[in-house]
Amino acid sequence: MKKTVEDVNMKSLFIFFIPLGLSASLVTISHIIINSTLVRAENSEFILASYAIAMSLFVITERLGNLLRQTCSSLVRDKASYKLMSHFAFYLIVCLMLVAISVAYTPAGDFIFAKIFGAKANMVDDIKRIYQVLIFVTIFSALRCLAQGVIIYNRQTKWLTIGMVIRLAAMYMLSLYFIHSGHITGTSGAIIFLIGMMIECLISFIEARSLVHKMPVKHELYIESKKTILKFYSPLMFSSVIVVMIGPAINISLGKTVNIELAIASYAIALSVTQLILSFFTYIHQIVINFYGNHNAIVKKFLLVMGFVPFILVGILSFTPLGGLFLEHVIGVNGRLLDASLQVLKVTMLMALVFPFIDFFNGLLMVYKRTKVTIFSQSANFVVTLIALIIGVNFAAQWNGTIGAMGLSFGFLAELIVLGVFVHAIERKEGKASMFQIRGLLKVGKKS
Repeated sequence: MKKTVEDVNMKSLFIFFIPLGLSASLVTISHIIINSTLVRAENSEFILASYAIAMSLFVITERLGNLLRQTCSSLVRDKASYKLMSHFAFYLIVCLMLVAISVAYTPAGDFIFAKIFGAKANMVDDIKRIYQVLIFVTIFSALRCLAQGVIIYNRQTKWLTIGMVIRLAAMYMLSLYFIHSGHITGTSGAIIFLIGMMIECLISFIEARSLVHKMPVKHELYIESKKTILKFYSPLMFSSVIVVMIGPAINISLGKTVNIELAIASYAIALSVTQLILSFFTYIHQIVINFYGNHNAIVKKFLLVMGFVPFILVGILSFTPLGGLFLEHVIGVNGRLLDASLQVLKVTMLMALVFPFIDFFNGLLMVYKRTKVTIFSQSANFVVTLIALIIGVNFAAQWNGTIGAMGLSFGFLAELIVLGVFVHAIERKEGKASMFQIRGLLKVGKKS
């Protein structure tokens, strides 16, 4: 199960981390499978638009369920705490279901999709039918994250990659069935998503169940009530709500640029490429949660090795011919959109630089059980993003999609600064070496 202090080295961290990174990167393929299925429908534009709108609301509830992964890996240490976490997950899923059902089966859904998301009247019924299937995806996604929290804590991360690969294979087979049957609707995409999530959930739960059986009845870090879980989880939930508002704010701002279509398209393309690269590094916080307590030095060394990789990769795509070749031959972009996308991509380098360190600091907050700080850091992100967008739109509207990338990048930088200040204060209070002691970090790097 848990390795001894002497056994943990850089190889151990990579064995733990790589399967997590691969599983996160493979998620993008699942959406490609669905979109490549829906695009083959007779009225593909209508179906793709309906599915996209339904998904835009679904990701909000799914995000709240996904937080169970971090919460579980941070707090579950024995059978008793797993039982408490399971009860908490049950109540959370029930609440999410009640909200989703009220949207899917009442006039409230018509208002949300038509007025807030701007769907046309003839699209609303189709969107609601798609969302009615996605409700069940929320359930299995949350249960999957609960199980994966146990798997990650026990360092059996290979099961996340295994589960994702099997999920993708099942989704692809079902996709072929819909394509050959010739009956493709927006609901078809939701069904493919649901079946894939159910399979991944089942695989995760089978492994998690066997791991729970090996856990002690009570650990020295035993959590005594669901109140402890709620205290840890609720700040993450509120900060997630703040994050959700950033996307629409950027889209609204891009709608006020000189060339709206070019701005939105170039921003979307550049961001998708950057997020594809960053997706592999979204689990650095799990390295911190599972190793930092006893292996501070090796974790900091890992951050130095991996933390700058996204920045380097985005930089290579931005300033070498590889970027143009990738966008043209892989994404299918050409002409002025290609040039505009490359300009936006250059700005996202700042986001790629700070993101791994943000995830690292967020991991430290989870270790220290100070997740309330995320509310302040995400608020700083949102406020600075808004300020940058307002300045950009009013003084440099001709920059088009670059304005969106600047807003997002400066927001991330503000989030990192706030996190750094709080973590520095917390570590001084805890009597530990601060991450701001760069000399210490460099010494760690030299020892390698």
